[in-house]
Amino acid sequence: MIKIVSDSTCYLPSDVVKQFDIRVVPLNVHFGEDRVFQEGVNLTQDEFYAMLAEAPELPTTSQPAPGQFREVFTELTGAGHAVLCILLSSKLSGTYQSALDARRMLPDANIVVIDSSFVAAALGLMVVTAAEMAAEGRSMDEIVARVEQMRRDMKLYFVVDTLEYLQKGGRIGAAAAFLGTLLKVKPILTLDEGIVKPLDKVRSKRKAIQRLLAELESHVSPGQPVQAIVMHAQVPDEVKELESEMCRRFNCQRTIFGEVGPVVGVHVGPGVLGAAICPEAWPLDVAAIQEQETRVRV
Repeated sequence: MIKIVSDSTCYLPSDVVKQFDIRVVPLNVHFGEDRVFQEGVNLTQDEFYAMLAEAPELPTTSQPAPGQFREVFTELTGAGHAVLCILLSSKLSGTYQSALDARRMLPDANIVVIDSSFVAAALGLMVVTAAEMAAEGRSMDEIVARVEQMRRDMKLYFVVDTLEYLQKGGRIGAAAAFLGTLLKVKPILTLDEGIVKPLDKVRSKRKAIQRLLAELESHVSPGQPVQAIVMHAQVPDEVKELESEMCRRFNCQRTIFGEVGPVVGVHVGPGVLGAAICPEAWPLDVAAIQEQETRVRV
């Protein structure tokens, strides 16, 4: 059987992780030099945002060590499973490299490591789709082709209350163009080719949500089936409104709800709202996708 491994920034609901036995390798959050927490292990979302509000300096984050991936890979392959490991963008974290290093320690194991080029909502959608396909008995080639199709077609947009966290955390990318112009406006950002880029800026959170939805609509045909996921940090009422609008505007075959955890929260801050959609694309032409996309199989 094929087992799916990801990292803690996929932010899937715990019941989904348990249902498909998805293995999640945690990233780390550092408050100063002495306090190090593993995301989702000994630091919850509520605990993190309370600590963030009181922290004199912005916390930092770090990727898992290769040994953490090797431990998971060894357990799964030792039980006779193949492994598909889908991770956050390599342009945002060294997590992907850690997994590759672990893979090289197990040269005879059947392990595929994929850079999703995304994080949070979009990464979670790829992971749960792969897990469903694995449970259905799909082949590794079929699952990898689907994930690569999703990586190509996925659209992710998010609204932040401030660019302060992205700037201080060094993950601002091309969105730096908005700095100095953001007096009482809400920036709308996207992930493109694995890095944060600006889309637009508007005067209120409500207008930002409408702009985000309109942008998502521009990428699909009316009535086209999609998978969707909505995420937030500490704004449950706002995300419920966004989820309702997503279901009203799109032909959602599945909608997943999640909360942004500490590692991404360090960089976007509380108040972030995000949504991702991916058009359904069955049946897949596996050979054609394999010709178009590059995957790492080392």
